[in-house]
Amino acid sequence: MTIWLDLLGAEIRYVDTPTFGRTRIAESGRDKPEALILMHGIGGHIEAYSKNVVPLGENYHVVAFDFVGHGLSEKKTDIDYSIDNYVEQLRELMDALKIEKAHISGESLGGIVAGVFAVKYPGRIKRAILNTSGGIPIVSEKGRQDVKNLAELSARNFGQAPTAESVRARMQWLIYEGNWDLLTDELIESRRVLYANPGFQKTAPLVFKRLSKAAIGEAKPDLIDLEKIQCETLLLWTKHNPIHDVAAAESALPRIPKGKLYVLKNEAAHWPQYEAPDEFHAVVRRYLDTGEV
Repeated sequence: MTIWLDLLGAEIRYVDTPTFGRTRIAESGRDKPEALILMHGIGGHIEAYSKNVVPLGENYHVVAFDFVGHGLSEKKTDIDYSIDNYVEQLRELMDALKIEKAHISGESLGGIVAGVFAVKYPGRIKRAILNTSGGIPIVSEKGRQDVKNLAELSARNFGQAPTAESVRARMQWLIYEGNWDLLTDELIESRRVLYANPGFQKTAPLVFKRLSKAAIGEAKPDLIDLEKIQCETLLLWTKHNPIHDVAAAESALPRIPKGKLYVLKNEAAHWPQYEAPDEFHAVVRRYLDTGEV
């Protein structure tokens, strides 16, 4: 399947937000009563959810969107790309779409945003899914090295023309080695084109600034105040997740008042929604419908 066959049936459009400008979204299931918002990781874009928007749209009003400075959303150079900026973009997007309350799922950076949003706007979230999320303490030396590796791989794609090789290397960091066959030329080229966009080349140093500083110990990582999350929350994890391994998720779980942990049975790393979509969908549907895994 190609990205666009996967997304066949979804609507790709732009929504204006007051502070963050045009935001690109992929949407399906607009007639469904419950909304589900999907958020990608740092340096990512909505194609990370190309296998999920339409299938999950059978059950929910699904919205995946590009964070400001990412994908084809507006490239602003007058913001600091803090977690709070992304949280406010999510709030403004929900307002623009007239979504008062939603289930919110985020992967990596998107998971931090989901967790911080849940703390800041508890009345606007139903259930949260922190999918191979950042925002929890790193508990292993490998995890700390993974942060450095991600910062280095990211830096190869801005300030210079990104190549298929530099993009592939970064995406191999996301995907379990046994699933590298999923990294098709189309997937690599779509990200290379987005990275080569002059707008992204301007915003990338701002987007990756905190990651780069955290990698060399000059800044503390962004953390979710886990004890203050009031909604039911699922840590959806994988056996091969970089930075935050299963032990990190197990360590974070007792701090979340209404938390649950599910580790995928299928082999996957940082992109379970892409690497094991069938299991991902089954877990998401069951959890959002029942609160169980």
